[in-house]
Amino acid sequence: MDGDTLYSIGDLARRTGLTVKTIRFYSDRGIVPPADRSPAGYRLYDVDAVARLDLVRTLRDLGVDLPTIKKVVEQEVSLAEVAKAHAEALAVQIRVLSLRRAVLTAVARRGSTPEETDLMHKLAKLSEDERRRLTGDFLDAVFGDLDGEPGFAGIMRSMTPELPDDAEPAQIEAWVELAELSQDPRFREVMRHLAELHADERAHGEAAGVRRHGVAVVREVVRPALAAGIDPVSPEADPVVEAMMTQYALVTGRPDYDGLRHRLLLRLEAASDPRRELYLRLLAVVNGWPAPESLAPVFDWAVPALRTRTDALSGVLPEE
Repeated sequence: MDGDTLYSIGDLARRTGLTVKTIRFYSDRGIVPPADRSPAGYRLYDVDAVARLDLVRTLRDLGVDLPTIKKVVEQEVSLAEVAKAHAEALAVQIRVLSLRRAVLTAVARRGSTPEETDLMHKLAKLSEDERRRLTGDFLDAVFGDLDGEPGFAGIMRSMTPELPDDAEPAQIEAWVELAELSQDPRFREVMRHLAELHADERAHGEAAGVRRHGVAVVREVVRPALAAGIDPVSPEADPVVEAMMTQYALVTGRPDYDGLRHRLLLRLEAASDPRRELYLRLLAVVNGWPAPESLAPVFDWAVPALRTRTDALSGVLPEE
């Protein structure tokens, strides 16, 4: 194009791919003003109009409003400033849409009631400070006065969801479900019971110079039995149960007596609550961690193995 050449609005439409009506609209609003007029009064445009129209079309496609576009083309504000402001606004819109999608997806999958849907929607809209308070309330209910026990601060941190600012839809959906689960009083009771059992286990184990986790011991002993296909209530499982109890006696610093078997059964029954595994799985999604190993097969073997042998004991078991 020759820089001195002037173009009619029709020429400009053919060169830019925009309609005459659209160019006239932008021209009337001063965004692409004519450089001159023909003797007959028709608008004429210079080469700068082509560049302006290309910019206008790009910014409109990106959702920038016309008053802001006019400021950009007239250099009242920089394009970088406008881009930053609109990127931030879009981030907010995307988050809102992601929250709505998460709630609707959860409602569709679970067949939620109107009351549950309302709760999920409220949970999804919580601010970061509100999310922290909700999480803190749950952890206080579970650990309470146990947070000063050795190792419990780390456990609490490992159970704390941290939803990132740029969370994916799956993370938002997991947060909503996790937050709802954490408000369940029965789930809180289960987790509190587990925490108390764990605190007692740690206290006796450390006194005996052992720092192993009871559930970890059970997992190590039971896995080979699972792989071998041993029935947990069959006589073939007796050596496995004995090995499990021997190792657990070391962890707790107690002798392997009938009350200890009952204690471990209580521990595993609480730990096998499917809501606990669901919480850990959702937590991993929210925090972007690898999916945790499912211990359900271990619990499904160990619990009946212990219960069968505990029920067979004569006499009264010690009260917990």
